[in-house]
Amino acid sequence: MNRLSAETSPYLLQHADNPVDWYPWGEEALTRAREEDRPILLSVGYAACHWCHVMAHESFEDELTAALMNERFVPVKVDREERPDVDSVYMDAVVSLTGHGGWPMTVFLTPAGEPFFGGTYYPPEPRHGLPSFNQLLQAVADAWRDRRGDIERDASAITEQLRRTSEPSREPLTSSLLSDAVRGLRQQLDPVWGGFGTAPKFPPASVLEFLLRRGELEPATKTLDSMALGGMYDLVGGGFHRYSVDREWLVPHFEKMLYDNALLVPVYLHGWLVTGNERYREVAVETLDYMLRELRLPAGGFASAQDADTDGVEGLTYTWTKDDDVPHELLQPFEHGRFIIRGDLDRDTRTRLFAERELRPKPLRDDKAIASWNGLALAALAESGRRLDRADYVEAARGLAAFLLSSLSTPEGRLFRSWRSGEARHAGVLEDYADVANGLYELHVATGELRWLEESRRLALLAIELFGDEGGGFFLTAVDGEQLVARKKDFDDHPTPSGNSMLAYVLLRLGRLWGDAELERQAVGVFRFVARLLPQAPSAFGHALNALDLHFSRPRELAVIGGPETEVARAALASFDPNAVVAFGPSEDVPLLQGKDFVDGRPAVYVCENFACQAPIMEPTDLVSTWSGA
Repeated sequence: MNRLSAETSPYLLQHADNPVDWYPWGEEALTRAREEDRPILLSVGYAACHWCHVMAHESFEDELTAALMNERFVPVKVDREERPDVDSVYMDAVVSLTGHGGWPMTVFLTPAGEPFFGGTYYPPEPRHGLPSFNQLLQAVADAWRDRRGDIERDASAITEQLRRTSEPSREPLTSSLLSDAVRGLRQQLDPVWGGFGTAPKFPPASVLEFLLRRGELEPATKTLDSMALGGMYDLVGGGFHRYSVDREWLVPHFEKMLYDNALLVPVYLHGWLVTGNERYREVAVETLDYMLRELRLPAGGFASAQDADTDGVEGLTYTWTKDDDVPHELLQPFEHGRFIIRGDLDRDTRTRLFAERELRPKPLRDDKAIASWNGLALAALAESGRRLDRADYVEAARGLAAFLLSSLSTPEGRLFRSWRSGEARHAGVLEDYADVANGLYELHVATGELRWLEESRRLALLAIELFGDEGGGFFLTAVDGEQLVARKKDFDDHPTPSGNSMLAYVLLRLGRLWGDAELERQAVGVFRFVARLLPQAPSAFGHALNALDLHFSRPRELAVIGGPETEVARAALASFDPNAVVAFGPSEDVPLLQGKDFVDGRPAVYVCENFACQAPIMEPTDLVSTWSGA
């Protein structure tokens, strides 16, 4: 056993029996590197990563390779999901060095933590133009010995580049950013299968949200329909695999991530609301049921992922043979005589196949809970529970919120990043605060309980304090957090909303409820950075586009007096109106709600714009007429 045996991350524990003398990221490893003047070999991956397992088996379990690593380097292993700050800094370095990135990531650092060489997967013998991992280790060790000065100069230059941040735009922000983005997205759209680009294809949840907001139904529904056909979407058990290796969304990379499913649930839910397509509602429900069945933890949180492999074979749990009792017209070839199910699966057949599949071994579950991904799950559960009238979803959301505010929070109210087996670790980063704050807002709308709205605002204000920058935007790590070689701002919304985009979205919503122009100013600081980046790749900034759409929309606030179960509240919240903000009262603590109460003891809805409110409405029919005339 090496030092990783004391960790809680399933990914790190997978390497605890390696002959490699792994350290977790931390001062002990950095001190040893400085004292012994050795370079650091940083290896970054995650538990559900197929090629991480391959490299571990080929290299990290090999005695000769491990001996070379131990003799010439200080080996450090990082779970990218636990330490997105470490991953982000060094991934940027690898991309700048090689032009691409991915996991497993292999980076060589000076004892000061400055990167000087890196890549992703390296095979045990030379192939596909790559050196063997052992050849790489020897070459880097020799270079460190013989060309130390050159390496340190290169490392300093790379680090200086990492420390540079993009400049915010000084041009006026206009709604043309949105129309230009729609035009750019349509140009990138696969006209046959939806999605953007060719292959591999990742589910573009935030971009689809934006298209639905803008009424761009053809590209949105083409993508929703194609993704739901089967393959990347699990027709038998519900839920989405991480991505498709082809343009048809057929052959997936079989790992299932909490964040993908949490983000896709609202997209399909909103697609149903906009189009009335019942298949979209079914996909949302099946995906939520998958999350609750396979990922929910006894403590109330949700596990991070399920592996791509079962017993070392990718997709073994999810694929079928011709000897299985599956209608042959539904079978699409995968590999090694196994098949993927795609097509119209009737309810009885689905139930039967699911029961058969439940008898198989299941892939490893990474059972650590990540705060930000649980925040995304919280938003999905809360809104779905409200819109689908599912009390079980709302109760699951309440339990999740309680978990986030207790097990994943410090006594002072800060967030941890991750939790497993009763132990929370690592300081929360920007996306943790932003996603949890957003989920708590949605839980307030689902329950009418004011405490969730108050907690949402508390975390959002704390995020400004911890991560804000006077120059605009927000850093990934807290001002008093661990000082890495660079402190970064991330704006890319792929595959999850960046902390900047989500926090901007939350601040706009809360700013409209509190009438707080400072919160809107903080959000605009994010938009000035994004405005420079959007024209290059609009599909990479989907959630920023959603936040911009809210920013440019006419302010519309709903003050609801009485619970969400009342007929007038149900009518007020029934439609897809993503740019309306909602607060439930009565309460004098939320400015939008001040002075508003029941009318003759009856629940009421106050429809407001910029805090100028119409007369209270008690009848759902009156609300509908007011809505249509607005």
